[in-house]
Amino acid sequence: MKYDQHFMLSLFHILFVAPLLLFVGFQRANTPIWLYYTLLILGIVILLYHGMRLSIRLYDNSGYAWVNLIHILFVAPLLIYIGYHKKETSRSAYEITLILGFAAIGYHLFSLVRNIEIHAE
Repeated sequence: MKYDQHFMLSLFHILFVAPLLLFVGFQRANTPIWLYYTLLILGIVILLYHGMRLSIRLYDNSGYAWVNLIHILFVAPLLIYIGYHKKETSRSAYEITLILGFAAIGYHLFSLVRNIEIHAE
């Protein structure tokens, strides 16, 4: 069975991204301090990467620019906020982290199933 990069991206989000978001959301102020620094750096990297991808997609008139906008407007600022404020992070930020974690599982699981159905023999 042949899988494309969207399959791998969905798998990555289900196995790594969503569990990270859920862990931080459930742990809240009990999150290890090193993970706060990781979230800060990750947020900056996501902001830069998706900013670059957004400019490319807008130039190409791609219908997928919304994906980059979600990461630029919601995901990156949230990770930067949590990483910066560490244990002083507001409860609402942790709640939003949980929402994003569950949303990532739902969206990417749906995408994964669709991808498998498309490539079924």
